[in-house]
Amino acid sequence: MLSELLAGAIADADLRRRDRPYSAVEADALARPAAIDALSALAPADRVKIIAEVKRASPSRGTLAEIRDPAALAVSYEFGGASAISVLTEGRRFLGSLSDLEQVRSAVSVPVLRKDFIGDPYQVLEARAAGADLVLLIVAALDQATMVSLHDLVRELGMTALVETHSADEVDRALDLGAGLVGVNARDLSTFTLDQDLFGRLADRIPSGVVRVAESAVKTAADVAHYRAAGADVVLVGEALVTSDPIRTLTEFLAV
Repeated sequence: MLSELLAGAIADADLRRRDRPYSAVEADALARPAAIDALSALAPADRVKIIAEVKRASPSRGTLAEIRDPAALAVSYEFGGASAISVLTEGRRFLGSLSDLEQVRSAVSVPVLRKDFIGDPYQVLEARAAGADLVLLIVAALDQATMVSLHDLVRELGMTALVETHSADEVDRALDLGAGLVGVNARDLSTFTLDQDLFGRLADRIPSGVVRVAESAVKTAADVAHYRAAGADVVLVGEALVTSDPIRTLTEFLAV
């Protein structure tokens, strides 16, 4: 599944590149105002922080929410206390787009994450050109040389990489990059199975000074509490917010 998602995302980027060449996207990326410092926004605090996700669908659950106005949803997230907004921009299985990200960026003042299957420098430039402050890099999808190259480009553009892992080896690879923001995804993107205890088993491998992000398998405040007790600084939440009253749910989650 992960290989299919990555291949599809890169193929779609190649189609966009025909209409908008690399040089044009690079110029737009460099013309953007400086990215927001996401590491400061997500730094460890005396309470858990939330990255709230604009997410219409997923391969495992199908359609979750229509989300006609992603900007309005993002505004409600910010009002509810989210420290950053994640925007799914993958179109085939998650029904997202870069337009969603641009709309969100224009509506909120917190950092915005481009969450997609990134494997080409063009996609990183697209992210900055659309206003992203963070870019997701999935260790399982990338060989180390490619990941180093993409991570370097993210930094050169003033953004922050959320480096997603799913095993001890992948955490070590993320740390070898010098990543300051490391996520542990409870969902195995090859099989789409969930293991909510994975974060707790890997958290001690992530040293102090690196922001620890728990991803997936969050439905209730008890799930957030589970991750917080295991050492999470930040929890990324999508489905639980788009299928509920987002402000009320965020309030409950942030009370942990």
